[in-house]
Amino acid sequence: MSKKLNIAILAGGNSSEEGISLKGVVQIAKWLDPTKYNAFPVMLKGSKMTLKHSKYGDIPVSWDDFIANVEGETLSFDCALIAIHGTPGENGLLQGYLEMMNIPYTTGGVLNTALTFCKDTTKQMFEGLNIQLARSIKVAKGQYVDPKEVVTTLGLPIFIKPNESGSSYGITKVKSVEGIQPALDLAFTEDKFALIEEFIPGVELTCGLVKTRSKTLVFPVTEIVPKNEYFDYGAKYENQVEEITPARIPDDLSDYIQSVSSEIYDRLNCRGIVRID
Repeated sequence: MSKKLNIAILAGGNSSEEGISLKGVVQIAKWLDPTKYNAFPVMLKGSKMTLKHSKYGDIPVSWDDFIANVEGETLSFDCALIAIHGTPGENGLLQGYLEMMNIPYTTGGVLNTALTFCKDTTKQMFEGLNIQLARSIKVAKGQYVDPKEVVTTLGLPIFIKPNESGSSYGITKVKSVEGIQPALDLAFTEDKFALIEEFIPGVELTCGLVKTRSKTLVFPVTEIVPKNEYFDYGAKYENQVEEITPARIPDDLSDYIQSVSSEIYDRLNCRGIVRID
């Protein structure tokens, strides 16, 4: 009988999305086949990495070699399953560390995650693909913004969001000139840069896909119908949304979305299963 693999499920992180990550690690541990894998939750917070051992409690994990000492025995990991939302799990930092430790890991690689976590950079990567994107203005924290000029350029309503953040934290749908500065202030609680984007009314769709060395599998397009005004935190994590698969769109539009999603996957050097909204 082959030896069971030790899987480190990395959770926590240093962002507002920490709570989502902690919920996810519990589910992931349940899904791993106990006859094949030993699952070890490893929490990251600040500069500390801690193994949450079911028998021996909290045990430090060394950043030097990604190893824990459990009751005098060395515990090394065969693979890292990244369940951290936000930094450092989605922006390439943790991926770079695991590359240096020579530990296989889930998620995209260093370049892919660094690019895709930065909304502004992601949009720049699409140049030349004939993909229509919402017009936007990137703003640095402390930079002066003329609200009237923003409205002249992008109209109303608009979305203001952190440039590097997820789960709809720090995002606001702004409907008035007076709402622009408070929305920027909120976005800057999550990141030092914000994006001001035009609002595009329409149907929200998402397409998942995965590519391996030998095949490409593009999933049916899903229609997202949030019960709230837009696809916010409540819609994503509190079941305030209806997801319809396949989406109620013409076949030719579905084919186009699947084709574009595949192009985006390649352009951003994605790996594993992804979702394109």
